[in-house]
Amino acid sequence: MSGDDRQSELAREHKERQARRAAGENAKGRRNTLIGGGVALVLVAGGVIAATTLLGGGDDDAKKVAATSSPSPSSSASSEPEPSMTPKTGPISCTYTKDTQDVPKKFVGFPPKKPGDSLKIKTMTVVTNRGDIVIQVDPKFTPCTVNSMNFLAKKNFYDNTKCHRLVVPENSGLFLLQCGDALAKADGKNPTDGQGTAGYVYGDEAAGAMPYTRGVVFLTQPTDAQGQNSSQFAISMSDENTQLDPAYSILGTVTSGLEIIDKASKEGFIVNPDDITGDGGSTAPKNPFIIKDVKMSTK
Repeated sequence: MSGDDRQSELAREHKERQARRAAGENAKGRRNTLIGGGVALVLVAGGVIAATTLLGGGDDDAKKVAATSSPSPSSSASSEPEPSMTPKTGPISCTYTKDTQDVPKKFVGFPPKKPGDSLKIKTMTVVTNRGDIVIQVDPKFTPCTVNSMNFLAKKNFYDNTKCHRLVVPENSGLFLLQCGDALAKADGKNPTDGQGTAGYVYGDEAAGAMPYTRGVVFLTQPTDAQGQNSSQFAISMSDENTQLDPAYSILGTVTSGLEIIDKASKEGFIVNPDDITGDGGSTAPKNPFIIKDVKMSTK
């Protein structure tokens, strides 16, 4: 059997495992997993909300980020509150608590409760071995998220870490790159890839405030939990990702650098058949995608 045939077979087996888990064969909580192929997907509710309302415009890809779905009759009747688009004002205090889950952790301390200078940050640049990815952020809406990222960047938390999950339509029906597990090996062998955290968790901000279209960056957390954000984030690479459950906190939108992820996606992925989460880090980029540094800027 050729290498390509083996990869295809592993991808097929992986999708079958996902479908079985979605049907209830394995109901265990999973750390930092995302919804994959075979799982019932929920459309974003709340009508038409332009991404530029929350985080401003960017390049042609980022400018396309806008909600296009309208609430269905069932969602309109729901008692669930719509995502808040109101900037946070007045004194802001963030709550970061110890992550008590039995998962790999790289703890570098807790971020400060008061965002302080983090409220002035406008861009987050992810420096990788393939080029820079520039993300526009807006702490008026997500002060504690930006504060956490700023803290981890200053602590060099992300330096020399590997993006552990490349999701493409061929393996999961979605298209995104997931990073931020500082202990991930992204080698197709490490069973705990996708579980790692910064040793603390914090609440959701602007979760579902915009659909996860191409260029949107959001935090990842267990699919069956809320308020469990930590260090991991994902970059959406397709407008089809709007069907993700609107449970993930928004970090920002990419203004440049999506093309380097597009290129990586064409180079293939490694299937990890022993990934104990079933989906968290099971498809790493075939050629390493390494974060060399993360820089936060007020410009």
